[in-house]
Amino acid sequence: MASMSPEEFRRNPPGGLFLCPDDAPHLDRYLRSHRFLEPGESILRCERAGEGNMNCVVRAHTEHRTFIVKQSRPWVEKYPQFAAPGDRACRELEFHALTAAIPAVARSLPRLLLGDPAAHVLVLEDLGTGGDYTGLYRGEVMSGEELDVLADLLSALHEAHASGLPHAPLPNREMRALNHAHIFEIPLAADNGLSLDALEPGLNLAAEVLKADVEFCQRVAEMGRDIYLADGPCLLHGDFFPGSFIRTPTGPRLIDPEFCFFGRPEYDLAILLAHLHLAGQPTALGHRLRTRYRCAIPFDEALMLRLAGVEIMRRIIGYAQLPHSWPPGTRFRLLDTARRLVLEN
Repeated sequence: MASMSPEEFRRNPPGGLFLCPDDAPHLDRYLRSHRFLEPGESILRCERAGEGNMNCVVRAHTEHRTFIVKQSRPWVEKYPQFAAPGDRACRELEFHALTAAIPAVARSLPRLLLGDPAAHVLVLEDLGTGGDYTGLYRGEVMSGEELDVLADLLSALHEAHASGLPHAPLPNREMRALNHAHIFEIPLAADNGLSLDALEPGLNLAAEVLKADVEFCQRVAEMGRDIYLADGPCLLHGDFFPGSFIRTPTGPRLIDPEFCFFGRPEYDLAILLAHLHLAGQPTALGHRLRTRYRCAIPFDEALMLRLAGVEIMRRIIGYAQLPHSWPPGTRFRLLDTARRLVLEN
């Protein structure tokens, strides 16, 4: 499946659906075959919902409601040259099942209206057009109350299974392998195909200097192998950054848990902390996160800071660039911060 081209997938999609924002009739037939549409209801129009970095995500409009339809394909939607597990939507379905018994988490997710593992499709509640929190990279500021919601959400998510809530395993090995490569390996690999000077002159040289730092590279590799790829006691979202939060009148809601797995709680906190720093948010928010978050198991703050350093590093010299227009020199300062976090904690 992972080697299928877009053309092959389009010709013979699993479950009979190739989701396309421009093809409302095809989606109508698919949903009708699953008895999802009500009598007399039809899909009037569709449009792409958000950027959909990993998946194709569509907002469908009927006569009296809207909802979100999401399909995972065997490539990364934003970067079709990168293969990805085609059934990752199934991991998201498993996350919904595991969090159904955690009210604080279940309330934060869009309601699951239909799950079709065969077609790698989820139909979800439409959380509205408020958009995600990537505006933080363009000068918006997260409020303390919004930060509290996210900290409490992570607390509930991490504590539930660590404190004994029965659960099925969720290793998510393929998605972790994909993420591991892009976080811990590719940014520091020689000849990785990235032209960083196109982002800022001199960034290629700065990356080469970091790649030559043996201790830094060794620590990053060890965290990837011994922490990220190792199993742990807590259910993690796995991609807890501003692109996974949706603005609503009642506060941030959480989407896209396809990178979920059972691991160390420090990882989710590290990602959020790193992005608060990358987005230039007030330092007080980072302190607020670290004091508001609560978990019943021992928590290694130094490990969290090292992992945050890795995330900052990969967002500066890796493929997953952020929608940020940094002033000249900022990337170099952030890269130095990443190095210090990894080596000094």
